[in-house]
Amino acid sequence: MSTIRLTMAQAVARFLIAQKTEIDGEVLPLFAGVWAIFGHGNVAGMGEALHGVRDKLPTYRAHNEQGMAHAAIAFAKASRRRRMMACTTSIGPGATNMVTAAAVAHVNRLPVLLLPGDVFANRRPDPVLQQIENFADGTVSANDCFRPVSRYFDRITRPEQIIPALQRAMTVLTDPAECGPVTLALCQDTQAEAYDYPESFFAEKIWTPRRIRPDETELAKAAEIIRNAKKPFIVAGGGVLYSGAEKALADFAAKHGLPVGETQAGKSSLPHDNAANLGSIGVTGTGAANAMAEDADVVIAVGTRLQDFTTGSWALFKNPNRCIIGLNVQPFDATKHNAQALVADAKVGLQELDAALGAWKAPDAWTAKAKDEKARWFKESARYTDPTNAELPSDAQVIGAVQRNASPTDVVVCAAGGLPGELHKHWRASQAGGYHMEYGYSCMGYEIAGGLGVKMADPSREVIVMVGDGSYLMMNSELATSVMLGHKLTVVLLDNRGYGCINRLQRATGSESFNNLLQHTRHVTLPDIDFAAHAASLGAQTVKVKGIGELEDALKKARGAERSTVIVIDTDPLISTDAGGHWWDVAVPEVSVRSQVNDARKNYENALASQRVGD
Repeated sequence: MSTIRLTMAQAVARFLIAQKTEIDGEVLPLFAGVWAIFGHGNVAGMGEALHGVRDKLPTYRAHNEQGMAHAAIAFAKASRRRRMMACTTSIGPGATNMVTAAAVAHVNRLPVLLLPGDVFANRRPDPVLQQIENFADGTVSANDCFRPVSRYFDRITRPEQIIPALQRAMTVLTDPAECGPVTLALCQDTQAEAYDYPESFFAEKIWTPRRIRPDETELAKAAEIIRNAKKPFIVAGGGVLYSGAEKALADFAAKHGLPVGETQAGKSSLPHDNAANLGSIGVTGTGAANAMAEDADVVIAVGTRLQDFTTGSWALFKNPNRCIIGLNVQPFDATKHNAQALVADAKVGLQELDAALGAWKAPDAWTAKAKDEKARWFKESARYTDPTNAELPSDAQVIGAVQRNASPTDVVVCAAGGLPGELHKHWRASQAGGYHMEYGYSCMGYEIAGGLGVKMADPSREVIVMVGDGSYLMMNSELATSVMLGHKLTVVLLDNRGYGCINRLQRATGSESFNNLLQHTRHVTLPDIDFAAHAASLGAQTVKVKGIGELEDALKKARGAERSTVIVIDTDPLISTDAGGHWWDVAVPEVSVRSQVNDARKNYENALASQRVGD
């Protein structure tokens, strides 16, 4: 057996280079690069190794470990899980900064390889700088925090252990059902240790998506259920996009006359003007999609994990005889809500279900109702997004301005707060991937770093990041990275002076405004943050606008800019779209001295009666 002597870190770098993928007939590196912030736990090992292969495996330097991991995750999402990135940090805070991002990837089923430094395997210098010591367990390190938020976790204490660990990592990272973050904690002394690795370990390997075909029995049952349906409805989730199944979905819906509602992850599966597309579904859904979902007798859930925002906390699907068909590569998701499982890849599953149904079509009256509901919603939505001269516009009015100045190929990126709900209802995506929302974990601070990852995945598309002042303050450092790398973003920063979304939720549950908007916090002086000046200090072009008219002018200029632009606009924290939507289960106190809370509790208990727990 032919071998080559390398340090463990060098072996990791060489292995990553050898992994390839094929997209539209072109063979590309599976790993587009490595994000790295070096410290004593990885600079001598991984740092030296990455320097040696920098021409084949680019290394990118970020300003925050969580931010760089968000960028890597967004890159994978925008690449439809066909390409990915790795992230390396030192031991200690550098490593634990990535735990939140690992949770984002875990919830959203997105591949990212995390390579945090770890303690010395030989334990000679224990406790090393930044080492967490557990009085009862000498094997614990800070990296154990990654265990619950990783699909696969391993700690490498000997150089040869990296061989099975990386092979197992690749299996998880590329499996459509098990896909998610992998953490390989690299003991810092082991990174520098050498081993005679077999050259076969570094042979080029091309990874292509596994397309799971449906079981014949499950397919027959699902087809029979649909054939007996009078009011069938499709829920399109992120799995549609990851599978590349948008054409299959469009053809299936058109042929069989089925209306479609889109989850946050599934939005842009169909163009907004596709006749079958009724827009968003659930808590932040359109009036059209939710009206059809409430009445549906069969719900075909394609590539969705059916989280509470999609199902209205198990209360949206009101037809007493309704049945759910779970078309999903992951059995865990396919069987939720007592569904008839159809375990399959979304594209193949839809194609084979189509063949099984033959010429069957939903009743014309059902299809006609969907058309009417969609037309009604488009008119209603326009009332919220049309231009205004208001001094403090709403989020929806800002979205309307951005939409009017966007092109069909643009990608809008967002993550947390009130904006995701407004965008879910109102944004009209024209092309697949044009709507990039991190709403599985709803992680504040994802927006700008995520926008950078999206731009790196496809530099040809304009990326518009919409972010609130709260999220911007939590994490903005990768704005500087976007300037440094030459990846231009247009950032629309909506300043409502606090956490406006949670303030509205607080009020809706009977509480007084408290500790969310800045004016309702304990303070000596209210902060008056100059966001434009701050963004300018990070290297971006900036402008503070007054009103929708100035915003639209600024958006036009930003499109022609050569580097990232941040447009700041003050907005009203109290206004949100009250049309569409659905109840969401947010527990209200059973006992309170305040009448408003007691009234909210009564409403809450009434709403609970609509939940179909376990069904």
